[in-house]
Amino acid sequence: MTEKADQGVVERLRAIPSVESILRWPWVAPWIERLGRAVVVREVRTVAEALRRELRAGQFVEDVPREIEQRVRGRLEALERPSLRRVINATGVILHTNLGRAPLSTAALQAIERIGAAYSNLEYDLARGERGRREAHCQEALRRLLDVEAALVVNNNAAAVLLVLNTLAEGGEVLVSRGELIEIGGAFRLPEIMAKSGAILREVGTTNRTRLDDYERAITERARLILRAHWSNFRIVGFTERPALRDLVALAHRHGLPCYEDLGSGCFVDLKPWGIPDEPTVAHSLAEGVDVCSFSGDKLLGGPQAGIIVGRATIIERLARNPLMRVVRPDKLTLAALEATLRAYLAGRIEEIPVLRMIALTPEYLRRRARSFARRLRRTCGEAFHLRLRDGLSVIGGGSAPEVGLRTTLVALRHERLSAHELETRLRAADPPIIARIEQDEVLLDLRTVAPEEERFILQTLSAIAPSIE
Repeated sequence: MTEKADQGVVERLRAIPSVESILRWPWVAPWIERLGRAVVVREVRTVAEALRRELRAGQFVEDVPREIEQRVRGRLEALERPSLRRVINATGVILHTNLGRAPLSTAALQAIERIGAAYSNLEYDLARGERGRREAHCQEALRRLLDVEAALVVNNNAAAVLLVLNTLAEGGEVLVSRGELIEIGGAFRLPEIMAKSGAILREVGTTNRTRLDDYERAITERARLILRAHWSNFRIVGFTERPALRDLVALAHRHGLPCYEDLGSGCFVDLKPWGIPDEPTVAHSLAEGVDVCSFSGDKLLGGPQAGIIVGRATIIERLARNPLMRVVRPDKLTLAALEATLRAYLAGRIEEIPVLRMIALTPEYLRRRARSFARRLRRTCGEAFHLRLRDGLSVIGGGSAPEVGLRTTLVALRHERLSAHELETRLRAADPPIIARIEQDEVLLDLRTVAPEEERFILQTLSAIAPSIE
């Protein structure tokens, strides 16, 4: 590097003010008040050091103070913005795993606030004035709803599967059909969970056909449990065979084995009136005689993330005594939200459950909403968007009813200058982010999963995007 070039670098470095000078800039004071001086100093120092490295490397910065302000502001805004954020789900996927599955009811949110803001009787028996058991909460509501002997709540359904298998079959064999060796979200596979439980997998039958005698031939002195797993996210159709659950239970009991069903979604109501014919209910499985079954709290039940285990009292008591229970137990906020959700079912107020309310929306209602939304968008944005309404299908999601689509009306958008990807990116950059989907170079909005009060914000965001034609 020449002497002249060295001098240029020195001049550029001198343009970077000291940290103390930057802290006296007027726009910095509100950030110090909100986040604290130490946090702001750290971010200013980080930006200044990065800028020095860039300038030494020969990069050109036209306006150093402006560059510093933009970078520091960006870092401070990112710090202030929570990582876990509310989003608007315009995808039409009701139980969108990536978007947090089931939204909670108003009663569940109130219960979280009430219990979270104060002390509670989480593990205190108010009647006896002594230590209680946290597993007692929600138990009575589940017993009444399902007419079952006992119930237990853990932190998710994968934990429920792990706990059941470890308690009932550690060191022994668990019989399961090859067609039920499912993979759930996040690439977690049932055989892997089974291996962690200490149980030994014994596959029976074939992928598409498993008969009752396949199970019978596989039973040895090492057998401890027969497992039926709900098909999540897929269906096997065509040349198939699967024994009836009642027959599987009878076989297990003839050999002195318990029968366990992992139901996955955990539906409490018959969904046939809304066009979902084959989603099993918890009550049906119990009526078929299973000894224990487990399911998720945040899928079709419409509550918080939880694993719910119901069945025979002798089995549930064994599960509760397993040391693993300490690892998988739920927290007080989960129990509060779940109990509030269950009380809505007990009172027959299922319309309070957002998931069921969205499922029940009729195609006619959704078409009226889409037409109204389109009229307002045209008034607001003029010709900036090519807009049309098209028939489409919403889906349940979360591994529930994978073959079923719910009729809906989609708002399909094209921007005058922006590509579908650019438009979707701008929607996702809003606050709160709007999550849509793209098909055939159109951005699609499905209002089934959009609360009516959220429509106004979507219209405002699209109105702000409309003139983006540079």
